[in-house]
Amino acid sequence: MTVQPQKKCPTVACCGLDCGLCPRYHTEGPSKCPGCAGPAFFEKHPSCGKITCCVVERGLEVCGECDEFPCASKYGSWMSDGVHYDSFVTYQRVLDNMEFIRQKGVERYAELQKTRINLLETMLELYNDGRSKSYYCIAAALLPTEDIVAAMKETRRRIETDHIPPEDHKIRAEILKELLNGSAMKQGIELKLRKKK
Repeated sequence: MTVQPQKKCPTVACCGLDCGLCPRYHTEGPSKCPGCAGPAFFEKHPSCGKITCCVVERGLEVCGECDEFPCASKYGSWMSDGVHYDSFVTYQRVLDNMEFIRQKGVERYAELQKTRINLLETMLELYNDGRSKSYYCIAAALLPTEDIVAAMKETRRRIETDHIPPEDHKIRAEILKELLNGSAMKQGIELKLRKKK
């Protein structure tokens, strides 16, 4: 049996996506994803071309560490016209994430990502109405952290002012999502999944 390599930072995908901010990463049970090339990844997922090239063949953590990044074979199709389109909307941050990693290293990026993961986990614990996990994951990946912190602070203030009970998850989620949407609109950020063309 072939021993598959395992990444040190599985919360950061080879392609630059934030696996640590994905709904599947924050799922309990057998469908939980261990992150990109994380523990038991290859038992749950087929490998992708980026993992094969980056991790298996070159021994790298992310494509941004490669001298050939961004290579036409892996990134050309969705970069060629300058439109970073994918139904998974967080792909719009891939190049920014990779540029940060190229300049400061994947370990530094993973440290900063922990702040976003902590914010996401707080949103899921305190403001999840059972239908907002994907939305909060996208917000945690795309919005500036200070905007998320401010929205959560204002949400807490409104909950206290309006005496909203802890069990009213729907209203709590509505308040936070309204504030996050407002922040996103000001910055031209899209916080919903795109429909495939």
